[in-house]
Amino acid sequence: MRNTFVKAAGLFAVAALSLPLLFTACKPSTTKSGLKASDFKVEIDGKQNDLYVLTNKNGMEVCLTNYGARIVSIMVPDKDGVYADVVLGFDSIGGYLNNKTDFGAFIGRYGNRINQGRFTLDGIDYQLETNNFGHSLHGGPQGFQYRMFDVKQIDKQTLEVSYVSADGEMGFPGTLTCKAVYTLTDDNAIDISYEATTDKPTIINLTNHSYFNLTGNPTNDVLGHVMAIAADYYTPVDTTFMTTGEIAPVCGTPMDFRKPIAIGARINDYCFEQLKNGNGYDHNWVFCPERPDSLPVCFVLDTLSGRTLEVYTNEPGVQVYSGNFLDGTVTGKKGIVYKQRVGLCLETQHYPDSPNKADWPSVVLRPGETYKSHCVYKFGVMTDDCLKACKEKKCCKDSTDCSKCDEGCCKDKATPCNKSKEASSCCKEAAAKK
Repeated sequence: MRNTFVKAAGLFAVAALSLPLLFTACKPSTTKSGLKASDFKVEIDGKQNDLYVLTNKNGMEVCLTNYGARIVSIMVPDKDGVYADVVLGFDSIGGYLNNKTDFGAFIGRYGNRINQGRFTLDGIDYQLETNNFGHSLHGGPQGFQYRMFDVKQIDKQTLEVSYVSADGEMGFPGTLTCKAVYTLTDDNAIDISYEATTDKPTIINLTNHSYFNLTGNPTNDVLGHVMAIAADYYTPVDTTFMTTGEIAPVCGTPMDFRKPIAIGARINDYCFEQLKNGNGYDHNWVFCPERPDSLPVCFVLDTLSGRTLEVYTNEPGVQVYSGNFLDGTVTGKKGIVYKQRVGLCLETQHYPDSPNKADWPSVVLRPGETYKSHCVYKFGVMTDDCLKACKEKKCCKDSTDCSKCDEGCCKDKATPCNKSKEASSCCKEAAAKK
């Protein structure tokens, strides 16, 4: 994993919203999103839970809370300047406490799955608590998403959250001291920087589990969102969603998002075994190790609102989850029932079950080392002119739904390192080494 991260600027034909920012750790009675601070103020596990708000003077707003260090809401404008909340969640802390969901959460100690919850480190066998088809998922049944974080204001734009995970918690070795710094930048990005140290050899894989819906109205699904992923390979899964250990090419499969295409264009192609196994997209994409840091790893566009999302990271992969198991049993903000595929997760991280794959990028953290991970979710808008060009230049064959466009102004938003239809040579070499 590379240790450096270089921010990119001006790469896309989007209307940048470079607005001066203000931050407040005070608890206003209401927020732009409609959230009330009083609905989050409660004591949990002996610690005070609150609602924290980042804003800019023109209205962009991000709300967070201590419980699971969760992003509760993100208010961003559309192409007409109309603000809406683009993440799933609840109107009060009670929703998070009463529903075992990962909405907006800080995930740890290990994001994604570990096969049967077992791994061996330095000759010692460890058994983790399991919670998903006999596997350990997202740190186990009481992962970080269900823990209370300490919160500290750094400056007017930045919030730091921290948590100390005890030796043996969920079966993981070592006392892990971790933190994340959330910064709302002046280019409308949520910058999340993770750090952690340990007193014993352990494993770690931290990520964020926000469910995005760029329409701002989760009565709509995300199947019309156009997405690009800068990856030539992905890791297939079995029927229990566990990686098979293979690194497979995306070329010629519904996993190929090297050119922008609607998420729903091929998601129900269950003749392709991986979509059947995952019940849709619930897979890790493998980034080319030689990809430029100046390029995003993911790009998402809602052609109706014009809202865009770019994802940057120094992590080697991203788990893309299309909300397949949202089933209408959870009622979220504003009383909206969350049905299947109304949210999209883009979880930057190391590969699933890496502790049991010696040839994959290491997830081992030792005393004296500092774990560092970085993820940026950058929001923007695409102008009417650009959206019109996208719609007029090219649509998918036999379709009048131009949300599926893969050419025009949507082209090359996120590409593999050689921008070709074939797997890039550097990725071929990396896969051969594995």
